[in-house]
Formats: sequence, C-alpha cells, structure tokens
Amino acid sequence: MRHALIFAAGLGERMRPLTDHTPKPLLRVGGKPLIVWHLERLAAADVHYVVINTSHLAEQFPAVLGDGSRWGLRIRYAYEGPTPLETGGGMLNALPLLGHEPFLAISGDIWCDADLASLPAAPRGLAHLLMVANPAHHPEGDFALDPQGVLHVTGAPKFTFSGIGVFRRELLDGWKDIVGNAADPTSTTPAFKLRHVLLPAMERDAVTGVHHQGEWTDVGTPARLEQIDAHLTGLAVERHQATGQCDADFTGG
Repeated sequence: MRHALIFAAGLGERMRPLTDHTPKPLLRVGGKPLIVWHLERLAAADVHYVVINTSHLAEQFPAVLGDGSRWGLRIRYAYEGPTPLETGGGMLNALPLLGHEPFLAISGDIWCDADLASLPAAPRGLAHLLMVANPAHHPEGDFALDPQGVLHVTGAPKFTFSGIGVFRRELLDGWKDIVGNAADPTSTTPAFKLRHVLLPAMERDAVTGVHHQGEWTDVGTPARLEQIDAHLTGLAVERHQATGQCDADFTGG
C-alpha cells in the first residue's frame, strides 16, 4: 500500500465562519494544519504518493503543502470543480491518479492516532474500514462488526466509520447501477456518498473492519476543533516539560 487519498474538498459549512477563508483541513490544531497530521502519519506508514481531493478554496492546498517533498511524499491534487463530489464521487474522480493497487483513504476533517502501518496493504474483500466507538453526536453508529471482522449494515454491536480505510478500485465498478438516483448517471464525475457503494459490498460480506480503541475526533464543528486543539497543545506542553524539547511548529508556505 504505497498510495493514499485524502478527502479535502468539503465546504465545511458547519465550521463557518472559520471556513469562509480557510478550507477545514487547513485549519490549525496542535500547532499545524489538520491535514499535516495525516501527511506525517502517511509518511511514517511508508506511503509515498498522496492524492488530495480539492474544491472549496482549492488553491490554498498547493500554496500551503506544496509537492509534499518536505514529508518525503509526492502530492498530486484532484480538483473536483466548484461543487464537491462527496466521498464516493470524489474517490471516483481521483481513481485515474491512484493506480491499480489498493490504496488508503482518509477523511481530511478528522484527527486520529491510529498507526496507519497496521492497516492491511490490501483488504480481504473490497474494503477494510477502521471503526471507532460511537461519539456523542452519532450514538447510533454506522455498521455492525462481527467476531470475524466482517462489517454488516444491520446487527450489533455497531461502531462508527472513522473515515479511514483501505480500498480496492473495484469497489466502484458498476457505480452507475449501484448509485441510481443518488447521482446523474450521464455524468463522468457524479456526486454521491461512498456509503452507496459500500452497502451492496457489505451484503456480499466483502467489507471487513477493525475496532480502533485509540483517540479519534470528527473535527466537524468549531467546538470540537477547539477541544482537539487544546488537547494536542496540552500534549505538546507535556512532552516539552518531560524532554526539554519543543515540537516544531509548522508554518506552511
């Protein structure tokens, strides 16, 4: 698994007014843009090539992140146009840049301490999802995880999809038939959620998962942004006090 996709095209409507002038993945937490935490973890997991989906304020991403060389990465940008294509359409739009092998995909508006190197290089089926305990704002969860590590639409216990997973491009085969009314079947770049293609795959037991018991935050509101920023800043202070060294502050550019 040497390729990765970061979803960074959303409008960040719940984060306004912060996202009126800054894309949500470029908002700073713990001293650096949220997306940089992902880039650092991808580099540590021996991922070398990253595609970043963009739409809202797209020009800011290459201005801040460049070509990825500072992390030992090669970054390519997949512009979705002025209207984001959601997760399924965004993945479909990025496929030509992702090659033919399985790839890792990450939502650009989460923070997670998962060791990405622990994820399988290729899923047993069509996708392998990192699941987390249901947060207070999503108590019903998303999918049920059975003892064999297979995910189902129904059943218990249910967990929440973290926004991190490993996918085969074949998951999107026949998307026009699967998505139906959720997208314009005449469009080559439709807008639809990844869930629309995951559900039929789950019905065939073709999606596996694992429960991540570490830290995870959906950075979807100003309040949660403030909370994770305070948490990460506090950890940095603790490390500084313990080691006498200060984490390098990312200034972008």
